[in-house]
Amino acid sequence: MAMYRKLGKSSSQRKALLRNQVTALIQHGRIITTEARAKEVQKIVEGLIAMAVKEKDNFEMVKVSAKVPVKDKDGKRVKEVVDGKKVTKFETIEKEIKKDLPSRLHVRRQILRVLYPVVDVPKEAAGRKRKTKKVDLVAKLFDEIAPKYVNRNGGYTRIVKIGPRKGDAAMEVVLELV
Repeated sequence: MAMYRKLGKSSSQRKALLRNQVTALIQHGRIITTEARAKEVQKIVEGLIAMAVKEKDNFEMVKVSAKVPVKDKDGKRVKEVVDGKKVTKFETIEKEIKKDLPSRLHVRRQILRVLYPVVDVPKEAAGRKRKTKKVDLVAKLFDEIAPKYVNRNGGYTRIVKIGPRKGDAAMEVVLELV
């Protein structure tokens, strides 16, 4: 007996489809798909959330200093003349960041193997590269999703049937985070 559903696709297509749906589920919190796909996605997501819950507090806060360019009111870098050359003016700031401990770093990299990188494009900037920003889904897993499920032993997702699809009568379901 097979350990997974083949979903009528080659292995590379199936892996890409499942990674895409897992990424969408974590980003949006719910997706609409077929029942067979939802059950496969559910297996993967439950494992990722379980890993994130286990390692959510495994970090230390570290103070770092960084040189950042000084910017004017328009957001442009301030230049100053040094020895006849225009040079960007920098200032040093103190910042506190989270540093993952080794086991959390390992889990972070395992999660990154499954999730695709996501870029958020605002509606007014549609079609342009400017004002887009990368979404850190692993941080969302550790900081937003994992704390909700600390006292829960599995069962992080729910499948709700919504009826047959119009085109091919495949059973459609909503897969959502509980």
